[in-house]
Amino acid sequence: MRANAKLREPEIQVFWAEQRIYERLSRQNSGPVFTLHDGPPYANGALHVGHALNKILKDIINKTALLQGRRARFVPGWDCHGLPIELKVLQGLSSGERAELTPLSLRRKAHAYALEQVEGQKAGFRRWGIWADWEQPYLTLQKTYEAAQIGVFGAMVLAGHIYRGLKPVHWSPSSRTALAEAELEYPDGHTSPSVYVAFPAVELPEPFAAALAEAGLSREAATAAGGLAVAIWTTTPWTLPANLAVSVNERLDYAICAVAPRRDHPGDTPAPAASHLVVAADLRESLESSLGLELTPLLQVKGAALEGLVYRHPLLERTSPVVIGGDYITTETGTGLVHTAPGHGVDDFNTGRRYNLPVLCPVDEAGNLTAEAGPFAGTNVLKDANPAIVAALREAGVLLSEQCYEHRYPYDWRTKKPTIFRATEQWFASVEGFRQAALDAIARVEWLPASGRNRIEAMVSERGDWCISRQRTWGVPIPVFYHRDTGEVLLNEATLNHIQALIGEHGADVWWERDEAGLLPPELTDQADQWRKGTDTMDVWFDSGSSWAGVLGGLTPGSEAANSGADADADANSDADPGPDMLRYPADLYLEGSDQHRGWFQSSLLTSVAVNGHAPYRRVLTHGFTLDEKGRKMSKSLGNVVDPAVLVEGGRNEKQEPAYGADVLRLWVSSVDYSADVPLGPGIVKQLADVYRKVRNTARYLLGNLHDFDPRPREQGGHAVPVEELPLLDQWMLQRTAALIDAVTGDFERYEFYRFFQALQNFCVVDLSNVYLDIAKDRLYVSGAGDFRRRSCQTVLSLVVERLAGLIAPVLSHMAEDIWQNLPYPVAEASVFQRGWPTAPAAWRQPALEPPMERILELRALVNRQLETCRKQGGHGADQAGGEGIGASLEAQVQLTISGDTATAPLREALAWLASSGKPGVDDLADWLLVSDLRIGGPPPDGVLAETEQNGITVRVARAAGEKCERCWHYTSDIGTSSAHPSLCGRCVAILV
Repeated sequence: MRANAKLREPEIQVFWAEQRIYERLSRQNSGPVFTLHDGPPYANGALHVGHALNKILKDIINKTALLQGRRARFVPGWDCHGLPIELKVLQGLSSGERAELTPLSLRRKAHAYALEQVEGQKAGFRRWGIWADWEQPYLTLQKTYEAAQIGVFGAMVLAGHIYRGLKPVHWSPSSRTALAEAELEYPDGHTSPSVYVAFPAVELPEPFAAALAEAGLSREAATAAGGLAVAIWTTTPWTLPANLAVSVNERLDYAICAVAPRRDHPGDTPAPAASHLVVAADLRESLESSLGLELTPLLQVKGAALEGLVYRHPLLERTSPVVIGGDYITTETGTGLVHTAPGHGVDDFNTGRRYNLPVLCPVDEAGNLTAEAGPFAGTNVLKDANPAIVAALREAGVLLSEQCYEHRYPYDWRTKKPTIFRATEQWFASVEGFRQAALDAIARVEWLPASGRNRIEAMVSERGDWCISRQRTWGVPIPVFYHRDTGEVLLNEATLNHIQALIGEHGADVWWERDEAGLLPPELTDQADQWRKGTDTMDVWFDSGSSWAGVLGGLTPGSEAANSGADADADANSDADPGPDMLRYPADLYLEGSDQHRGWFQSSLLTSVAVNGHAPYRRVLTHGFTLDEKGRKMSKSLGNVVDPAVLVEGGRNEKQEPAYGADVLRLWVSSVDYSADVPLGPGIVKQLADVYRKVRNTARYLLGNLHDFDPRPREQGGHAVPVEELPLLDQWMLQRTAALIDAVTGDFERYEFYRFFQALQNFCVVDLSNVYLDIAKDRLYVSGAGDFRRRSCQTVLSLVVERLAGLIAPVLSHMAEDIWQNLPYPVAEASVFQRGWPTAPAAWRQPALEPPMERILELRALVNRQLETCRKQGGHGADQAGGEGIGASLEAQVQLTISGDTATAPLREALAWLASSGKPGVDDLADWLLVSDLRIGGPPPDGVLAETEQNGITVRVARAAGEKCERCWHYTSDIGTSSAHPSLCGRCVAILV
């Protein structure tokens, strides 16, 4: 009864390993190659249920492909570079050890740490029954992988997609490095100190000055102290020292308003910072409330009229212009005029570039303001800079209002601390150079669910250039040299090929192990003293995004030119057979969480399109995140984390945390609609364990009744009955099995595993247990060992259990193998996975059996309800005759009266079909209803215990006449006819004799 999965599953895994089942199938199957390319999990930390959802989904798909005869070689991967591992290493060192650390020693410690983490995670994946090339995984720290990554980078350089520039990027002061979009998160509840500030006008463009004068405000009055000011709003006061312009939307209407304190505004209102303010006309009324001022319109102009107005910086000694910005300037919030600091925002940078504004960035890598920030130098932008600047604005009399503002703000996803926009010299991939090609490639991919296409299209169409450089030590170097005097960049085909070859031979450590003379191509070594090697490493998303080259072999000679028009050829060539040990590029499938639209899916797409002109995948399947049973995110603080290791192996107290085994975890993955977020908790686990036991016990029952069965045909000395000779109930069971095979095959092909889960439950609980096996017990237990009615039933059990094992094998892999190993007769295949995907012969497919069987099963349900009514009245058994109810259904006799109206026609036809086509002694309606006696028509029986009429069908239940046979438990009138067996009925006596 007990699965004992904690012990049995590892034994089965040893069997798979010894027999090399995965290796044989993945390389020796005769079908086409199927490549599900593994997105690398990060080599840090224990496995969680998100890992389980992801890897088990992949395993289900791969095992299905293997069962269907395809060569599905699965190469697991790990992302091994980057900041978290570097930080883990640093945290494990003393201050003295950190002081003595060199870049090379840090890299070696990080390398060792990553490998240790890989081994730990690998053991967890294997315990879950995941099949893969575990002895040959891909790691982004492997020298062959790193060399391929340099190849991708080089191809993009030579195609003109890589450049170095000073641009604002997401910068993490806590990590002291640039971040990609995919490395950001936006937690709820972030608040910023938002300020409205008046920037005093000092010069006016001529047409605007003339219009003001006509409205009654002279140039002199406007530019005098306390005169006209442009009003801005910002949620980052710390960027004000970097202000170099104020931007307006040339198509918006702006109002020049006379300013006065509002009499009805609560509290003390300070004197206005200016006599007149420029604000967006559509925001004037809301600003009156926000600022506590009366804003009386004096003049209205288009934004274009304000271009060229010069204002004085409110805190520093400089003047700056009003410029025309873009559509990012709206009237949704703020004042309609945008404080512009080209060194601290993408829109600001782009606007500043049109006006040749300097890229001022008075913030260092730690987030501290520099000397360029004047009196605020030394303050930290995320700590004390904002209060200091707001206080200075107030003292200068230019602060219009200060408020707390809650909004989405980017945080470093590793340190969980806020980031900033900061202009630095970085390396970028110019997405603009291949954006349209990327969008075209997206359209040729099948996205599951289809909404995935919309999501990634929006991201790619709107994203700026990709910052690919990081100021870290643990990563793949950007293989560039800088001239020591001029800063000129040395990056060409010769240097790229040379570095790629060095890394391919020695690994990326060679960049830190050798000096410039050892890294430059031979023809340049005499100039080594003129060049300095770079210190930046590549974004880890570039690492993992190059896996189509490092693993799938997608980087071919001449790739750098492929993006100009090789897409059609690439797709055509990808259909060629890559050989038994190769993987297909483009891959058949990428499968990851939905967050990877901005992560691995996108970085893989961009690099592949930039180099080869097409996506690295044909299909992309996404899944949601794991939540607890209440729909909350799992966290240790809430105590709602489900540890997959505890679920599988059990906790310290196994009574409270039993060992359910890997198959229950796998069953959970198959049970959920993973296109959305999926729940898991103790209650769900217990329900899944119940389903698991039902399936297992159904299989156990089938196997237990095959102990003496030989599945060979009778003419070969076996016991199998030909399908065409089987009784109706057996033929119906095979038809239901064929329907299950068809349904589940479709479910797996569509990756809708939750439908398989539902179909499996229904088949085991309803079709098999509640109907077929319930009826078949008499045939299996009472018949003679070799009787036709028993052998025909065993034939069906054998056919069903073998196919049931095959159908559940991708999900309940250990149970399926356990079933196969416990078949009580020899089979040719050592493993269930070698049998192939279950199919149903044409002879099984008899859909015409379904309608009459459905009518009979409806009748059976109606009779069962009446029998249950009698049980509730109190069953007393045969030895207590005269009781008011019945116990077992065999204590009953049933009388049916069926009217002749049209409503009962289907049932009458079904009963006629059963009478004419059924096998005598097997297809007996009384046996199907599990009662000792059945009469159709005639007078009601004596002592009716229950009666009901429904749609022209009357069911009457009474106690069965006669005595109970001690062997078959039927009530008959021929008990005691044999002196040798006085307590048995005539049928049982005949069997025993």
